[in-house]
Amino acid sequence: METPIARTSRWRRLLPRSRGRWAAGVAALVVLAGAGTWTAVADDSAPAVHRQDRMMRVDGVSVDTSYFTTGGTQRRPAVLIGHGFGGSKAETQAQAEELAADGYAVMTWSARGFGKSGGEIGLNAPDREVKDVSRLIDWLAGRPEVQLDGKGDPRVGITGASYGGAVSLLAAGYDRRVDAIAPEITYWNLADSLFPDGVFKKLWAGIFVTTGGGCGNFEKQLCSMYERVAVSGKPDAAARALLTERSPSAVADRIKVPALIVQGQTDSLFPLGQADAMAKAIKANGAPVAVDWIAGGHDGGDMETGRVQKRVGAWFDRYLKDDKGADTGPAFRVTRTGGIDSTDGAALTRGASSDTYPGLNSGGENVELRGGTQKFGNPAGAGPPAISAVPGVGGGLAQLSTLGVGLSVDFPGQHATFESAPLTASRRITGSPTVRVNVKAGQGDAVLFAKVYDVSPDGKQQVLPSQLVAPYRITPEQQGKPLGLTLPAVDHELDSGHRLRLVLAATDLGYASPAEPTTYTVSLDGPLTLPTAPGLTTGSAALPWWTWGLPAAAVVIAGALLLTARRRTATPAPDPALADVPLQITGLSKKYAKSADRYAVKELSFRVEKGQVLGLLGPNGAGKTTTLRMLMGLITPDDGEIRVFGRAIRPGAPVLSRVGSFVEGAGFLPHLSGRANLELYWQATGRPAVDSHMEEALEIAGLGDALARAVRTYSQGMRQRLAIAQAMLGMPDLLILDEPTNGLDPPQIREMRDVMIRYAAGGRTVIVSSHLLSEVEQSCTHLVVMDRGRLVQAGPVAEITGSGDMVLVTSAEEITEPLVEKIAALAGIGSAVRTDDAHGLLVRLDGATSPQLVTELVRLDVPLTGVGPHRRLEDAFLTLISGGSA
Repeated sequence: METPIARTSRWRRLLPRSRGRWAAGVAALVVLAGAGTWTAVADDSAPAVHRQDRMMRVDGVSVDTSYFTTGGTQRRPAVLIGHGFGGSKAETQAQAEELAADGYAVMTWSARGFGKSGGEIGLNAPDREVKDVSRLIDWLAGRPEVQLDGKGDPRVGITGASYGGAVSLLAAGYDRRVDAIAPEITYWNLADSLFPDGVFKKLWAGIFVTTGGGCGNFEKQLCSMYERVAVSGKPDAAARALLTERSPSAVADRIKVPALIVQGQTDSLFPLGQADAMAKAIKANGAPVAVDWIAGGHDGGDMETGRVQKRVGAWFDRYLKDDKGADTGPAFRVTRTGGIDSTDGAALTRGASSDTYPGLNSGGENVELRGGTQKFGNPAGAGPPAISAVPGVGGGLAQLSTLGVGLSVDFPGQHATFESAPLTASRRITGSPTVRVNVKAGQGDAVLFAKVYDVSPDGKQQVLPSQLVAPYRITPEQQGKPLGLTLPAVDHELDSGHRLRLVLAATDLGYASPAEPTTYTVSLDGPLTLPTAPGLTTGSAALPWWTWGLPAAAVVIAGALLLTARRRTATPAPDPALADVPLQITGLSKKYAKSADRYAVKELSFRVEKGQVLGLLGPNGAGKTTTLRMLMGLITPDDGEIRVFGRAIRPGAPVLSRVGSFVEGAGFLPHLSGRANLELYWQATGRPAVDSHMEEALEIAGLGDALARAVRTYSQGMRQRLAIAQAMLGMPDLLILDEPTNGLDPPQIREMRDVMIRYAAGGRTVIVSSHLLSEVEQSCTHLVVMDRGRLVQAGPVAEITGSGDMVLVTSAEEITEPLVEKIAALAGIGSAVRTDDAHGLLVRLDGATSPQLVTELVRLDVPLTGVGPHRRLEDAFLTLISGGSA
């Protein structure tokens, strides 16, 4: 028995020793390439990273590896990084270099059958690919710079995406030396992924085999299994057993190490249910678990690579380096998509999180569906099939569904439909909806595909969230009695007035259906239950600012307080119900000076929530500036009240320390450096230096060496950024920006826009007043429009702009003129014009709908990256104020 050492994590000691290690040690790794190849990778800000390439032999098979360190013999933890299916070690090099620069010894490798490694593909077989990982751990144990927990036992974590994510889970189950894992977009049970409820996922299975180079590159039993199931269209028990024994679920009770589970929302290959199963199993073993639902997945979308890799690094810092101050993030986080950037078609995202993982069925709400008993047919040969997810389509149809553009086809006579009444209030689905049904087939098994659509009030548009369906094989023994169906897990917002449409279809393009024609009879046996995960908070402040990449703009009101009279008045008691609400204005009024009946602001009311970027719009004289001055405590309203986090605003109110403001023309001492100006400003507030968050503000400002120069040498843009840094000091919860882009050139305006979005994404709130309507449209999530001192309209940007008849299409490739002509000639299309960069297309709809347009674009092989409405805010604004000038 090995002698335990003090450092050994209690999570590792929970692992059973019954299966033991494979006996061979470092000696089993025969180096083919001698000393290997060393390459130095360095930049000016980090230690030089050296890469050593080696070809190793494991049980007669060549395994191509790379080893990354910063040199020296100081002991450090090790990290193994696996690659995705069809890839090689090359795709993990950037992450390996980053982790090595952060103080880890990092090893990457090409799995059997991929890259330069030999052998056949075994789909992470325990005695093949998983055993290879154990041999790599043996090798790490012999390195003088790798930290050890005992003889032959290195401190090691494993991460990887998809295929590499699965091997990290399996290695943790088979080798007790693994200390922490961070699997990404992967499977818990491969049989459940490719044969869900006994239905063959034929399209993805075929892509798997093709990506692997063909059936002949796999182990013979895997190739035989695939060909057998592909021909019959129905997985058998032997096929399920073969894939299950190579799945992490087979060693569920032995995975007892801290696990960060990252799973994709746009993923019809390994949906969120796979992550849910692994999270529950590992947590039940007593290990720490965090779950992160990213925007992308195997069907496309934003993989959030930078944010995810930083979180993986923090996870390993905590559980490999024992850094108890490392911010590993919340127990659960989900990325939410809200609209697109009309300049480049990129999805706008923000995060929501909670301190506990809610699972897939938290906070269920029932929605009644209408529709009696229905009959429909399974067509002969199962064609034409309905369409949901289409693996391999450029850009990902699932990504488009998150932007409110639906593309799905259900053929008449091949499905049953049940629909709700219009929703009286908006609600968010987070998890797996469920419903009970009765099903009867004319003969044999009934194979059905369940899906829930979000249907617009006019019924013209239906969106299938993430393009996901749930396949079910219902045997004769299950037919004719209530059966519970669990639909795909999603995170999707339903607007008020929209309806829910449950569809049970006989076919789907991605799956195998029975070839024999038959008739299905279906009825409901209860309501549709929607999981709402009520404990989630949008824009979690638990994540550090850098996870959103250079976030932005914040401000301290201290300067205003120093210039304001200290007149004290009776202050209303705090309102506990508003303690988490950044701003609520109720009945606010302010008359013009020396006027008895002329109002600058009259009876103004609106509310701002955490994580919002609110645009305050209105023509000259609308009352915007007066409203902001009252909000900052500079002037006192005549009537009504302003509450910030539940506390009433008065000049000098303590809660103003949580409010920051950016006022155009911030005064700086020209002979002092930028840094000296900021330090002097903070000293004037009288607050402790430790509360300034000076370095964070300077990092966001991005002034670099200019901070040491006198301000008199600054350009207008540099002065503006220094003012933003000054506003950031103290990292206030509510930031007020008055014309922040004045004097900036287009690149600087774009940077300011990103600053506002990212600042709010960290859980804070931004209010911006600007005359640049195009920037407000791209930066803000919500709007308050004022005219003549009164509120004209308030709400999300999308509601105020409306959908209109203009659609912006963006493509991963340049759109050629011949293709533009083809699109313009389509039925129902009024016109089509390329954007300046040739990657976008402005399409005017003249009878066609957005889903019809997307269908035609997919048919024309356009690699879509975004589709969204393009009615400008300017049009809506001028309509609201009856032609007033902004």
